[in-house]
Amino acid sequence: MRPDERLSSSLEDYLETILAVVQEKKAARVKDIVSRMQVKASSVTGALRLLTDRGLINYAPYDLITLTEKGEQIARDVTRRHEILRSFFEKILKVDPREADDGACKLEHAISPALLDRLIKFISFIEQCPRGGEQWMQEFSRFCEQGVLRD
Repeated sequence: MRPDERLSSSLEDYLETILAVVQEKKAARVKDIVSRMQVKASSVTGALRLLTDRGLINYAPYDLITLTEKGEQIARDVTRRHEILRSFFEKILKVDPREADDGACKLEHAISPALLDRLIKFISFIEQCPRGGEQWMQEFSRFCEQGVLRD
């Protein structure tokens, strides 16, 4: 996607939500999006028009909403970034799940592909390293709680 075609964080969130609803129900309706995102129907309608204009969704008023191939690709990418970040915050940094999800939602829009790739490699390294693993993770949790390393 060209820089001038880049989606706002809000529009990416709409695509991510539509994908989740479509995966659950096969298609989405405005009321499904309103409910999940806790926004006004007028906001949803405006966003859907923008996404339709960009060729990312199939939408007509009072009809079902589905993703186009391009829209689904973007939605899956946003969802992937979200899941990786949430997993890192929860599993590696031992952050509360709700806070991890909120942080992932904010950062998923800004993280570069190179930084995301490095983060994935770091997670894999921590999980596979013989000096890392579960014991290392438990020590990190203890350090976060107590602020000291074990002797």
